[in-house]
Amino acid sequence: MPFIGLGLHILVALFFAVHALRSGQQIYWLIILFSFPLLGSIVYFLAIYLPNSRLEHGARKVVSAAARSLDPSRELREARAAFDYTPTAQNQMRLALAQLEAGAADEAANNYEACLRGPFASDLEIKFCAARAFVECGRYAPAMAHLEEIRATDANFRAEQLSLLMARALAGAGRNQDAKAEFEAAANRFGSFEVNAEYAVWAMTSGDSQTAAKLQTELAQTMKHWNRHTREMNMHLVRRLNAASDVARNAP
Repeated sequence: MPFIGLGLHILVALFFAVHALRSGQQIYWLIILFSFPLLGSIVYFLAIYLPNSRLEHGARKVVSAAARSLDPSRELREARAAFDYTPTAQNQMRLALAQLEAGAADEAANNYEACLRGPFASDLEIKFCAARAFVECGRYAPAMAHLEEIRATDANFRAEQLSLLMARALAGAGRNQDAKAEFEAAANRFGSFEVNAEYAVWAMTSGDSQTAAKLQTELAQTMKHWNRHTREMNMHLVRRLNAASDVARNAP
């Protein structure tokens, strides 16, 4: 029996080692994983795997959506009141995020720009959120500039979400070939439902019917195996897919 337990620890460590290699983690993680199979795997799971997993990302989206449905403007009200009372950089960042989530992308972009002129000028999270705001309000050049800076600084920072955002920025700037290459790279590396759904939306709206048809078939197969919770969690993507499909179908 001890040998079975030891074998299981090695298998778990091997799983995380493969993840570390595929996601471009530092080589010392391999040393930790195989030197201390059980403890190393636990540390890797908590420090690297879970924060970047679709499970945690999905859970955050569900909680945020539930809170917004109960009181859609609460966070924006509270963030604006906090900034008006104490106009610190932290409160300005909170306000910018609340504005972005509320759909006020122009205001969010302006606040993020102000944050990036201060002591947080090199903060990758602020740069990423600023890029989101710029994409949402159609300012694609500064969005791409921030995303390129993030990649140059830390290639693994929010890699999946950054790739999707870069693809959207490239598409918005009219660089469809570059956008397709970015979507394709994200699909090959991550292969998540979100990546393939966003890729399909782009393909349908850009007239790439062959790619769109292939992705829609794959997405339909995936959705057949969903439970109710998974379907609710991804409903916003399904709505985007259906809307894009309707537009493509009615196009002259």
